[in-house]
Amino acid sequence: MATFHMPDMSCGHCKASVTEALTQAGAEQLSFDMEARTVDVTGLASETVIAKLDEIGFPAVQK
Repeated sequence: MATFHMPDMSCGHCKASVTEALTQAGAEQLSFDMEARTVDVTGLASETVIAKLDEIGFPAVQK
């Protein structure tokens, strides 16, 4: 599992967009902390997660 910080993630719509993109890319499990603006991702390489999030407009950095 890896944790990613997404400063632009602020609402349920953002969470839904991230969930859809990462699930379609093959993520096995996602866990969100909306207050901290982070997502824990299991099942995808960090580079893939960052690329997918960037594609949908949510630049992220691995914590």
